[in-house]
Amino acid sequence: MSAPDGSPVGAERSIGQLFASATSELSALVHDEIALAKAQLKQDVKRGATSGGAFSLAGAVLIFSLPMLNFALAYGIRTWSDWNLAICFVLSFAANVLVAGVLALIGVVFAKQAKKSQGPQKVAASMKETAGVLQKAKPHPRPELPQDRAPQAIEAVARSSS
Repeated sequence: MSAPDGSPVGAERSIGQLFASATSELSALVHDEIALAKAQLKQDVKRGATSGGAFSLAGAVLIFSLPMLNFALAYGIRTWSDWNLAICFVLSFAANVLVAGVLALIGVVFAKQAKKSQGPQKVAASMKETAGVLQKAKPHPRPELPQDRAPQAIEAVARSSS
């Protein structure tokens, strides 16, 4: 088993390797957060499109079906009831309005779901929280090196980070 940078687990890693590993993991985290935001935005757009489609369908049903449905329904009511033809046309129109109202309610339900989602805002808040935590992070205290080893340690770090 090995660490992400290829060094064996449990082996001493240099500060440069640790920093490179932390940088790559932070970069992967940011990329994952962006991918999550895109996925949530795609879902919100899909819900919005469904809502718009339902509203459009409601309008199309109301406009294009009125003449044919009104005539057919009005004459059908007249045949079954012997009522005045004007009353039959009013009842036919009311039935069309009822169908369009049901389709509009479906559109409202999907619009509320899309509005309530708040997906990208959650991801942005999560990214800000992650950045805030990383800014406040303090390095782990290290034991002081004896004075005679300090230059060697500095040289070793300089070599490993270049």
